[in-house]
Amino acid sequence: MWWGQRQEEIMSKKQTNVGVVTGAVFVATFMSAVEGTIVSTAMPTIVGDLHGVALMNWVFSIFLLTNALATPIYGKLADTVGRKRVFLIGLLIFIVGSTLSGMSHSMATLIAWRALQGIGAGAIMPVSFTILADIYPVEKRARVMGLNGSAWGIAAVVAPLLGGFIVDHLSWHWIFFINIPIGIVTMALIWFFLFETMDRKPFTMDWGGCLWLSVGLLLMMLTFQLLGEGQLNLMWVVGGFILAIIAFGLFIRQEKRVVDPLIPMTLFTDRTFVIQNLIAALLSGFIMGFEVYLPTWTQGLLGLPASQAGFAITPSSLMWIVGSFVAGKLLLSRSPYQIVNISLILVTVGAVAMAVAPVSTPFWTFFVIAAICGTGFGITITTTTVTVQSQVDVDEVGVATSFNTLARTLGQTVMVSIFGIIMNVAMTRGVAEHSGTTMGMMNQLINPQKAKSLPSHLLPTLHGILYQGLHAIFIAGVILIAISFMVNWFDRKSGRDLNESTD
Repeated sequence: MWWGQRQEEIMSKKQTNVGVVTGAVFVATFMSAVEGTIVSTAMPTIVGDLHGVALMNWVFSIFLLTNALATPIYGKLADTVGRKRVFLIGLLIFIVGSTLSGMSHSMATLIAWRALQGIGAGAIMPVSFTILADIYPVEKRARVMGLNGSAWGIAAVVAPLLGGFIVDHLSWHWIFFINIPIGIVTMALIWFFLFETMDRKPFTMDWGGCLWLSVGLLLMMLTFQLLGEGQLNLMWVVGGFILAIIAFGLFIRQEKRVVDPLIPMTLFTDRTFVIQNLIAALLSGFIMGFEVYLPTWTQGLLGLPASQAGFAITPSSLMWIVGSFVAGKLLLSRSPYQIVNISLILVTVGAVAMAVAPVSTPFWTFFVIAAICGTGFGITITTTTVTVQSQVDVDEVGVATSFNTLARTLGQTVMVSIFGIIMNVAMTRGVAEHSGTTMGMMNQLINPQKAKSLPSHLLPTLHGILYQGLHAIFIAGVILIAISFMVNWFDRKSGRDLNESTD
């Protein structure tokens, strides 16, 4: 016991190597971000090898589900046992899940190990942002978080190329195995160069809160997931949502009763905290529509190959970094309400442009739209994250950051399902109104290679049907941004001054 206390004293006197830790956090974030896209690239090969096309979607869905379920738990642990330990545990679980996923010999086992991988990934984003909040003052935090967040944009560009190379020259198993050396090096860097001086609370865990929150999130996300895939009727949808509401009600009751809750309900008495998280959720939902359906436009309407179509959103990733730097400057002189209004104006310009763009819009136009939207994304997400962290005491930064991450994940999950429903309804209606067309043709149209086999005289009609679906989605996106403006209006008087460091 004396030796352990002595080690704590020695460790607390050492200084964190900020540059090395920032680099390690970036690599961990990139590793987590690249996982989704690289698996998408390899999925046709995986399905051909494991023969599980009916279960294919669950390889992605289970990763998102367990990721979301684990996020708030990691946030609480980061505030009690320390960021370093929790980050290392999350990385270790992610590496083990990656290893077992690469060793899978059936689709069922792959799904099971992807669930474990998602549990590990649930620590990476929230605890990364919490570590950055600890080692950087407010005036530098925004730009560093923006740079770290750019890992997602870089992953969107690099992952398809990397995935194709691995599948062609090695095997699909290596898209998981590649995480092992990267993860081990990242763990070593965090282990040797991150030193915490925070006063840790005695370890307690609100297991009842974990249970009810997990049940509520699981029911809600599963219901939206299956609803988006058209696999539930109205009775099951209503039943799923009722059970989710009951679970969330029991969670709130539990949190009010325990001494050390998983998510303190006092956080939600802060108007700015609530509003900034709502805006993050709404904008994250819009981002999903942008990232999923803009490439669909360039492939289905312009006939571009997937490798080229994906670059339509590349400028948004690059300008996201610029937007984060802008947010860092603005946070020193303006309130979150003012900054978010500025950023939402930029996003509105891009959203309206997509909503009114004609079917013949040239490819280069989307680069301009993506650049405008990306700047707005960078300013908004960075501002909401830094603001949420600054609204709470230092011993609640982990919980606050993880809740912000959870809000963004829920916004993405809910809106991608709603966008899917909008697209399916629009295409079903369009096919019903035009004889000779089928939903199978619509699926072929979205794939430029298969679109070549469609009857040429039907292509204008099919393009028109797809355009109407995309048009409806982007109009829904404009409505989403309008709601964000209205939510932000309630935060006209910002809370705690962001220049008050929570370090």
